[in-house]
Amino acid sequence: MRREKQVLLEKINARQARVGVVGLGYVGLPLSLAFAEAGFPVTGLDIDARKVERLSKGECYFRHIDPEPVARLVRDKRLRATVDFAAVSELDCVSICVPTPLTPAREPDMSFIVDTAKAMAPHVRPDQLYVLESTTWPGTTEEVVKPILEGGGLVAGRDFFLAFSPERENPGSSHTAGTTAKVVGGYSPRCLEAALALYGAAVPKVVPVSSTRAAELTKLLENIFRSVNIAMVNEMKMLCDRMHLDVWEIIDAAATKGFGFMPFYPGPGLGGHCIPIDPFYLTWKAREFEMQTRFIELAGEINSGMPHYVVQRTFEALNGHGKALKGAKILVLGVAYKKDIDDMRESPAIRVIELLKEQGAEVAYHDPFVPKLPPMRAHSLELESVELSSERLREADAVMVLTDHSTVDYARVLRQARLVIDTRNATRGLPLSEEKVVRA
Repeated sequence: MRREKQVLLEKINARQARVGVVGLGYVGLPLSLAFAEAGFPVTGLDIDARKVERLSKGECYFRHIDPEPVARLVRDKRLRATVDFAAVSELDCVSICVPTPLTPAREPDMSFIVDTAKAMAPHVRPDQLYVLESTTWPGTTEEVVKPILEGGGLVAGRDFFLAFSPERENPGSSHTAGTTAKVVGGYSPRCLEAALALYGAAVPKVVPVSSTRAAELTKLLENIFRSVNIAMVNEMKMLCDRMHLDVWEIIDAAATKGFGFMPFYPGPGLGGHCIPIDPFYLTWKAREFEMQTRFIELAGEINSGMPHYVVQRTFEALNGHGKALKGAKILVLGVAYKKDIDDMRESPAIRVIELLKEQGAEVAYHDPFVPKLPPMRAHSLELESVELSSERLREADAVMVLTDHSTVDYARVLRQARLVIDTRNATRGLPLSEEKVVRA
């Protein structure tokens, strides 16, 4: 293994290692760009032929990613894409960035990881490095991925290298794969050394930890921290509503302390692939150790219940205007899970719309980043974005701000709408806001 490691390290240091990224989604595509910009020849692999076709043409399929580097790197033949997993045999390093959703029973769904590992297993060869990046429960790399990759007879830590390095992608922000520190845990010290060399060549800082399990739990802690704190301010928002206080005012005032406090803000629920899902990966694993993670589960209950709270507040607000929710015309502003991106993963807006429709409301939505609601694993709403016209605003019984895109003129919305249900504090400080706005 010492000779193989040295050969691989020399290739990495010379930027000659052929890098593969499996999964060309919100995590895999930015990581592919980071490796390619660092000088490595990169091959992206995905089962979605449409993504592969577009990327092969130099096209970027995410709004929040600059299309220029994509086109340039493909043109310069530093980035290519394929659906053929046999290409794995030609690669020196492979990062696995596939989804890790939940089953309908809210348990970890390992199918994407398992299927990917099985597709790669026949092509594993000596001196390769495999790194799992998908967020998952502690032990996945060694208990699930390792046995599958070893199916051909080669052994991790002896014949090939194995590691875990959690993704930290934040769509729509400056924190990308190429600008954010990477935590890395190896199956063995030599595996760790190889993975540190690879990521150290493409990111500003690498942070080694003692094992793949430690790295896996690091990512869960990061997201559970956010989930718990968001749940706390969501509960605080519901209390403030009853006490006729402005929770955003209170959070902003507390944030002036300068130490011992970090501001989190409430909303209509949690969105994105990480925070609504990842905590349940740990609660599931914790049961193996005869422990119930009550604090984490309570946070999940509060956050998952926020769409119901928003709909209840809408019902109350309409009732105050002499209008029933059944038959009411509701115009939703923003369906992406956060502002100024097109990411629909686990967006709370979808559940809010479903609940409104179940109560008999007529729902339309406007989102400049999401022209049509895509089919999702657990939802199917055949709706297309409508123009935010004066007529639409005036005829709506209520306008709901579920995602506060900066492209929307909220002052105009306030002037023309009869009633505004604001879940994001988008109307704060605007003229007339207190006369027709209900914060939910």
